[in-house]
Amino acid sequence: MEDLRIGEYTIPDIELEESFDTSGGPGGQHANRNETAVRLRFHVNASSLPEDVQKRLIDRFGETIEVRAAESRSQFRNRALARQQLKEKLEKGMKKKPRRRKTRPSRASKRKRIAEKRARGEIKRLRENPPVDD
Repeated sequence: MEDLRIGEYTIPDIELEESFDTSGGPGGQHANRNETAVRLRFHVNASSLPEDVQKRLIDRFGETIEVRAAESRSQFRNRALARQQLKEKLEKGMKKKPRRRKTRPSRASKRKRIAEKRARGEIKRLRENPPVDD
């Protein structure tokens, strides 16, 4: 087929490993005889992607990313579906996660929390048995 374009990166067709097998499930004799299901593998370590992108993908998916398409009875259509699935998975994996900004509770929320603790403590104190007078 052709190279896979993901944003600013291009993955050459030779870096994708394609294999075919029979589709499982119902479908009669056709499904059991023709190898229409497509298994598409992408080895991240052996790719031409930059190292920082490779590291991000390995952290999220592992060293080998694999997708399988068997929705259609056409091998050609399943090949296109598998490439689309791989493209979506790689786009998702390449995105940088936003850094978390540290937050602090507001003064009002601190006051409210302390007030609720006092009220709860008062309820518990009122549950105690009254002192015994001798």
